[in-house]
Amino acid sequence: GRPGAGRATGSACGSNLLAVLIPCHRVLRGDGSLGGYAWGVDRKEALLAREKRK
Repeated sequence: GRPGAGRATGSACGSNLLAVLIPCHRVLRGDGSLGGYAWGVDRKEALLAREKRK
């Protein structure tokens, strides 16, 4: 990726009001960990687990 792009992505996802249409919960940190989520990391983890089952 591009240096500094992660910060821009985080800012865009943090202000995302259309979480249903723009799936920011899929954004992970560079090391593969979950990182933050506007509605909490527990919900992010649940959404990812739900998608994995499908």
